[in-house]
Amino acid sequence: MSQTEWIYGIHSVASVLKSQPQRLLRIHVQQGRQDDRVQKLIDNAQRENIEIAREPRKQLDKLVEGNHQGIIAECRPGEQYDEDFLDVLAERHGRALFVLVLDGVTDPHNLGACMRTAEAAGVHAVIIPRDNSASMTSTVRKVAAGAADLVPLVVVTNLSRAIKQLQQHGVWVIGAAGEATETLYQARLKTPMALVMGAEGSGMRRLTKENCDELIAIPMLGETSSLNVSVATGVCLFEVVRQNRA
Repeated sequence: MSQTEWIYGIHSVASVLKSQPQRLLRIHVQQGRQDDRVQKLIDNAQRENIEIAREPRKQLDKLVEGNHQGIIAECRPGEQYDEDFLDVLAERHGRALFVLVLDGVTDPHNLGACMRTAEAAGVHAVIIPRDNSASMTSTVRKVAAGAADLVPLVVVTNLSRAIKQLQQHGVWVIGAAGEATETLYQARLKTPMALVMGAEGSGMRRLTKENCDELIAIPMLGETSSLNVSVATGVCLFEVVRQNRA
């Protein structure tokens, strides 16, 4: 595993600085950046005795790909979670447990967007398979806009086995599938539950689908046959929130 992780963008760096300042080794700041948001971030970093390196834009462009906004942080790797953490989650949250499972979401932008929405919806963890999935990268963190440091990302070797592990704790596993006869708004979406979303186009893999307790569909009223996975995830997550807060 790499001993250094690069995080870029004002919001993403500020999030790590607020929640996990011990991870930050150095913050690279573009020469000439004098605006209030950057200065506030620098002031907070200096209070934590974090080194600030001012460098030209061309030098920052060599460190990461993407819109870094003149701020790049050099960090220790974030904590990794695996299957054992699912038992911890079940014990910690009990009947309130709410997790998001992503099967085959390979685009880091979609993973980041799903994590951002999951955090906003109060999800306790996002679960992905080790293979056939995007992993935690600087792009995911940038799109997640801080949520990647607030919602644990659990990487499991066998997704079907992880689903069964959740079911053993009394978690109801609901998968979103276009062919389902029951709609999102007809289903009873009460915690403890896991919402499973598949890749855009191909959907969930067969074995994942077979291990779900229930399948639901988002009613599509127009000519469009499917939604981007991050949009569909948002629709489903906040219906769960509505039902559990009603």
